[in-house]
Amino acid sequence: MATEQTNWRDSLQNAALRGALGFALALPYRWRVPLIGWLVSRVVAPIAGWRRRIRGNLAHVCPDMDPAEVKRMTRAVPNNAGRTLIEIYSGREFLDRVKDLEPTGPGVAALREARAAGRPVILVTGHFGNYDAPRGALAAQGIPMAALYRPMRNAKFNAHYVNAMSTIASPVFPADRRGLIGLLKYLSTGNTIGVLIDIYATKGAKVSYFGKSAPTATSVAEWALKYDALLLPIYGIRLENGLDFEIRIDAPIPHTDPVTMTQALNDNLEALVRNHMDQWFWIHRRWKPGRQAGIQRKRAAASTGP
Repeated sequence: MATEQTNWRDSLQNAALRGALGFALALPYRWRVPLIGWLVSRVVAPIAGWRRRIRGNLAHVCPDMDPAEVKRMTRAVPNNAGRTLIEIYSGREFLDRVKDLEPTGPGVAALREARAAGRPVILVTGHFGNYDAPRGALAAQGIPMAALYRPMRNAKFNAHYVNAMSTIASPVFPADRRGLIGLLKYLSTGNTIGVLIDIYATKGAKVSYFGKSAPTATSVAEWALKYDALLLPIYGIRLENGLDFEIRIDAPIPHTDPVTMTQALNDNLEALVRNHMDQWFWIHRRWKPGRQAGIQRKRAAASTGP
């Protein structure tokens, strides 16, 4: 019975979402993207509790932010998230916006040299701007970038979401054991992969982000060391018109040790976010201070126990 109820609920949710996406995709691109951004900002965000989460994250790391700016952020951040979602689903139209964008930044030459030499490359980004813009742009210019995706609980929705991601660039691998093996095999043969770094990891390194503890997996740095892969930060920075992007590649992260390299990646992302605060997904539970405090209490109790 539970499975039947879950299937029914998933089907209903998927039908509703497909209907909304179908309506949006019928509109011209230049109207579609800002419309969905507005709807997510003004309708979805309040219902989903995103505004409260944004305020909580900002209070945690930017307690002195002006209240008027906090209010603006609670609208601007979901707007960017909505634009990103519909851009991913826009497939070829989205690719047409990014396919001819020449990357900028101090890491461009290093990327080209690594590609010419057949050296593996790990491009690291965050939930910022549109993180699929660099993937689409580079793939269109002959640099396919494999990526991981986290499968969604709703299998019906997951199927067309993966299809949308694959339209932008391929291959894509699920973030499970089998998918990870496939991703690393792809990397080890001299290819390029893209990875998101700004994800809370309970057992991750005790590094910081915006001056606060933000446990982060060191896997990316470990892969770079194991496969002698070039490690480059890359971003799709949304421009003022809300539709176009700058593809920026920063200088390579030096190979030292996994924790130092992971902190360097966090620092690089933070520096960019501070210049474009409303383009990072402050909806994320990036720090989870309550959980971290609970873990510390358990460790303290264990160390002082009988």
